[in-house]
Amino acid sequence: MTSSGAAALPFTKGHGTENDFVLLFDPDGQMELTPATVRYLCDRRAGIGGDGVIRAVRAGRLEAGAGFPAETWFMDYWNSDGSLSEMCGNGARVFAAFLEREAGVDFSSPVTIGTRGGERTLTALGGGRYAVGMGAWSIPFADDGADSRVKAAGLSARPGLSVDVGNPHTVVALPSLDDLAALDLSRPPVVEPEPPQGSNVEFAVPLGDTTVDGERRGVVRMRVHERGSGETRSCGTGAVAVALAMRAWGGESAPTVWEVQVPGGAVVVRISPDAAVLEGPAVLVAAGGVSIPQA
Repeated sequence: MTSSGAAALPFTKGHGTENDFVLLFDPDGQMELTPATVRYLCDRRAGIGGDGVIRAVRAGRLEAGAGFPAETWFMDYWNSDGSLSEMCGNGARVFAAFLEREAGVDFSSPVTIGTRGGERTLTALGGGRYAVGMGAWSIPFADDGADSRVKAAGLSARPGLSVDVGNPHTVVALPSLDDLAALDLSRPPVVEPEPPQGSNVEFAVPLGDTTVDGERRGVVRMRVHERGSGETRSCGTGAVAVALAMRAWGGESAPTVWEVQVPGGAVVVRISPDAAVLEGPAVLVAAGGVSIPQA
């Protein structure tokens, strides 16, 4: 619904393991998307509500798309506080479902998209599930498996490990699910030394191994405080970071496939020496039009 005769801005609401987004289809880059508009759209009381905004735009229509072929679809991702982010793994899956519906894109084989974190590939797996080729990852060398200290409410300072999956993460291992539940993530954890671009922070508890269709998988449960969005029900890039940290801590005998449990569900991460793949669901739940306040 709109007021005062204002044209409605078409939107779609979607989520990946309850990490939710407001999606905008703007292939020609005609929309003036501002931090204030993003904050309004993500407001769960005054707006639509979401952990972020995703705009589907052709790379040639956006300055951030420079370096990609002009017709490449670009995932223009904004955090709920109006700041820009390099990449969102759950958002990328929802982006695929959105492009299937809005632009008829065929994801039966891998499709390359642009993001501020570099190119990514999206593939439909069937049954509402998608795989995201996450590209290269890196973990700094650390003799003791840590390169920082992390403080959070409800938890004494603990060692953290930096993981880069196109955006920055700090992963903290906890000994029990009780410790995980006791965390207060209503305010940002403090990472020391402070990362130059800030950091998403994941707290994770390893839960052993399982076998699915003859495939060995590690199992880990996590919670996350996302840079620019606060605690979310899931974080795709964070799940990848957690799997990579668990693999690094476990050594060569650790699994290369991980089931990562989050408050909003579970995703699967597949690790190779030079890349990682994130698999999980994407759901489009609503579509409509919203008026944008003048002030």
